[in-house]
Amino acid sequence: MKLRYLLSAAAIAALAVAPALAQKKPAPAAAAAKPAAPAAPAKPTAADWRTPNPDDVLVIDTNKGRIILEMVPEVAPEFTERVRDLAREHFYDGQTFFRVIEDFMDQTGDPENRGTGGSPQPDVKAEFQFRRSSETPFVLAKDDVQVETGFIKSLPVSTQPIMLAPMTKDGKVSGYARYCPGVAGAARGEEPNSANSQFFLMRAAFPKLERNYTAWGRVISGQDVVTQIKTGEPVPEPQDKMLSVRVLSDMPEKDRPKIRVIDPAGKWFKAEIVRAQAAAGANFTVCDINVPVEVK
Repeated sequence: MKLRYLLSAAAIAALAVAPALAQKKPAPAAAAAKPAAPAAPAKPTAADWRTPNPDDVLVIDTNKGRIILEMVPEVAPEFTERVRDLAREHFYDGQTFFRVIEDFMDQTGDPENRGTGGSPQPDVKAEFQFRRSSETPFVLAKDDVQVETGFIKSLPVSTQPIMLAPMTKDGKVSGYARYCPGVAGAARGEEPNSANSQFFLMRAAFPKLERNYTAWGRVISGQDVVTQIKTGEPVPEPQDKMLSVRVLSDMPEKDRPKIRVIDPAGKWFKAEIVRAQAAAGANFTVCDINVPVEVK
């Protein structure tokens, strides 16, 4: 049977100890006073919000609460389509979070609830990277000259500079998703093109997954639920479960949550980027940027 674990146990162990290898720098003799962090930007106006495409929103009701996830087909069209199709078949209903690692991720999507199963559909090819054109809805958050980091909808990404696009055959540049908290990834076996139905939701940032696992969306509401899921490898019984997984556009109007997300192209978000950069200083990453959402 093919294991579709996010990583092998040995690889997880190796990554888990990696932070301990970093040497601590000696504290300075006298620490300089930190400048006051900039105030949060003013309250968003109506123009600062966007309504996500209901075909690209998953409503995952679990025994711990509701998770709302925005899929981003611009980055992973094939796996996004797979999840959408399986959700419409009620394939995910009742499946458990069978492998959950604190400060890492929650894994689910296996009808066998142990990491060895998948759907009857063929495996999905790797979508570890994507191609960005000038038409891609990308919003810049940080420009490191050789890398442009920002957002496509709610998903943090990094790409080559768009100025290189005219020099490529397809007029596009390469990019990849950043594994910040809430990002959804596709579990797979050792072979890169072996994703099928299993997926995972990030409990914390984990850059070592970038360009190694397909990222296909991000939790926009319910990250607190993600971190409340019972941990274990495997998770002891009773395991937390997904009671139902529905595409927002398929829900009856009376049951459909009304969702709006901050538009990364808006003025409020640009001010939030500046605030987050100033607050984090030299340690700033795209994971420090807040992406507010309203659900009614």
